[in-house]
Amino acid sequence: MAKLSEKIGYGLGDAAAGGITWKVMSIAFPFFFTNIFGLTMADAATLMLVARLFDVVTDPLMGALADRTQSRWGTYRPWLIFGAIPLGLVFALLLYTPDLGPTGKRIYAYSLYLLMMVVYTAVNVPYGSLLGVMTDNDDEKNQFSSFRMVGAYAMGFVMLYSFPKLQILVGGTPAHQYAVLGAILGGLAALGTLACGLMTKERLKPVRAEKFSFKPFADLFRNKPWIYLTLIGICTNFFNGFRYAVAAYLMEYCLHGDVAVWRMVINYTVLMMFGEAACMVFGGLSPAFTKWVGSKKKAFAWSAIICAVSSVLFFFIPMDPAWIWVMIANIIVTSIGIGFYSPLLWSMYADVADYATEKNGTSSTGLIFSSGTMAQKFGSAISGSLVAMLLGLSGLISFTDPVTHETVVTITNEPAVQTMIWALFSLFPAAIALLILLLLRLYPIRK
Repeated sequence: MAKLSEKIGYGLGDAAAGGITWKVMSIAFPFFFTNIFGLTMADAATLMLVARLFDVVTDPLMGALADRTQSRWGTYRPWLIFGAIPLGLVFALLLYTPDLGPTGKRIYAYSLYLLMMVVYTAVNVPYGSLLGVMTDNDDEKNQFSSFRMVGAYAMGFVMLYSFPKLQILVGGTPAHQYAVLGAILGGLAALGTLACGLMTKERLKPVRAEKFSFKPFADLFRNKPWIYLTLIGICTNFFNGFRYAVAAYLMEYCLHGDVAVWRMVINYTVLMMFGEAACMVFGGLSPAFTKWVGSKKKAFAWSAIICAVSSVLFFFIPMDPAWIWVMIANIIVTSIGIGFYSPLLWSMYADVADYATEKNGTSSTGLIFSSGTMAQKFGSAISGSLVAMLLGLSGLISFTDPVTHETVVTITNEPAVQTMIWALFSLFPAAIALLILLLLRLYPIRK
């Protein structure tokens, strides 16, 4: 049995990757690149799409490379230990806005974003694969997955709550605030990743093939559980991606800025913070909920139903700051579903890895878990890119003035932009949740 300290250590890994780096990349990057950094909506859409689709290729390659790693630190842990500092450094540089014209900014953003995706892959694919070699006990896998999600959502909660307060504390221009916070958060992400690598243990040794071949890649596409779970993983990240990417635009253009209620000022990070708190609590309850329902598949289905219904209901909430608490209540209910299914996804990847090892005779744990991060990036890439593209088509225009180097944002059709934002936060995710239900019916493993 693994000690509590090891489970906490494993949770720190996703507190760094999911709670800090990926959370900022999901919720702040679209708004940051268009309204602060100064990219056009088209540039921002292309950046997020190209850079993350690049990972559709690099993630499986990283998984295969991680599977064949042999070192004194194990198979997957060395990637966390030695990748921690590059992860934090590149993340910090990505939130820096250089004093360049449109072309210079475009080159800087594309270069750093691609590099960030590579570094994130080199750390996060081995991190996910760790779950397959720390224990062979199914209940313990669920516990590790639960600690992972609690770590991610707890850090996400702290980060979203503190971000606007830290901006005020730092002061200066928004570009300066993001640069300073990038350095702080990058440092924390590096520490969390390093702690995870040092505090965890690899108890099981992967059954490696004698030499490298492309057979494991071909085997993936004959693995029905992997195909359906990967599609489900892409959909869950579509669901989250739309909501997080559009949250800042919702506050800015639908509710016309921060909402002051009682002694609290609610901006886009605080708005989503309530959801993070719910995800943290119900992510911790996910193993108990799964036992109560009877299987991971059933628990996932009920979670998707909660997400679908609550997302549809959000669309009918009046677009008025007076209804802010109704919006928050809806976000909390939606996040209950997200909290339940998030640990299940990674535990189910471990089931698929076990299925593949039994069927093929050799381990492809890293390769299979890499599809989890691939799904994460693919779903976020398409959703983030679609948000920027659809808002641009609706009438939201942003660009960098070639003379002053300042960011300029204009709206040509405010009602269309507002309706699109509202639908991207509600109806688009609802449709994705219904697709998840369909895919779950086809998923063959019934644990």
